[in-house]
Amino acid sequence: MKARLPQGMGGGPSNMQGMLKQAQKMQEDMARVQEELAATTYSATVGGGMVTATVDGSHELKELTIQPDAVDPDDVEMLTDLVIAAVNEAIRKAAADSEEKMGAITGGMSLPGLF
Repeated sequence: MKARLPQGMGGGPSNMQGMLKQAQKMQEDMARVQEELAATTYSATVGGGMVTATVDGSHELKELTIQPDAVDPDDVEMLTDLVIAAVNEAIRKAAADSEEKMGAITGGMSLPGLF
């Protein structure tokens, strides 16, 4: 009895070449999107405009703006909380954009460590 592979499976070397071409195109698309993401900035403002954090697509903090009114020597803890909240929100925006753009390339397939 001869085993049969589902349609589209098997096919020998030509099918393998097609899969390799597809993988190479995906890799090129991912590299392009990663470059675009790294060049994109994401900002978040908290505390009614008191603190603004800007990160790049690599999740690195690029700019932090603190309004003078936010600086209260008697309440440093509030300023600390605002800075943390702004930075974390900007990073969340960058991560969500990255996930959306990379997901469009990979078809939602999870590829750990690639992005």
